[in-house]
Amino acid sequence: MARIVVSRTMGVPWQRVWENIADLSSHTEWMRDAERIVFTGERRSGVGTRMEVKTVVGPFRTIDIMEVVGWDEGTSIEVVHRGLVTGRGRLSAAAADGATLVIWEEDLTFPWWLGGALAAWLARPIMARIWEGNLERLEASLSSP
Repeated sequence: MARIVVSRTMGVPWQRVWENIADLSSHTEWMRDAERIVFTGERRSGVGTRMEVKTVVGPFRTIDIMEVVGWDEGTSIEVVHRGLVTGRGRLSAAAADGATLVIWEEDLTFPWWLGGALAAWLARPIMARIWEGNLERLEASLSSP
């Protein structure tokens, strides 16, 4: 399993950051690895929201089946990944002295036929860099007028 945690303190008010994190359909605008999001049910937010996310990392492409299993309004969103790669992820935001601390945590498991633990070990630094870039893009999009 790959445990990946990245964070960023953004010079953007917490409410603005949360509104963008909570707008799941907008994630493709700042997540370089999320090419397309298709909701598979009526929900677009909150627990029970289901999505198929076309995920692209270098030459690797997959459809990530995700379900929101935790939604603490104004604080965090937790998802379960089902598909080629499985696991849990959590994106949280907290006010921090006029700024916002965003933490992205993922526990991902790769199938044995894709390299299992070795793939997880190799993926950890790559995914961390991608997600750090995603948070940087999110902040940049919120900082521009």
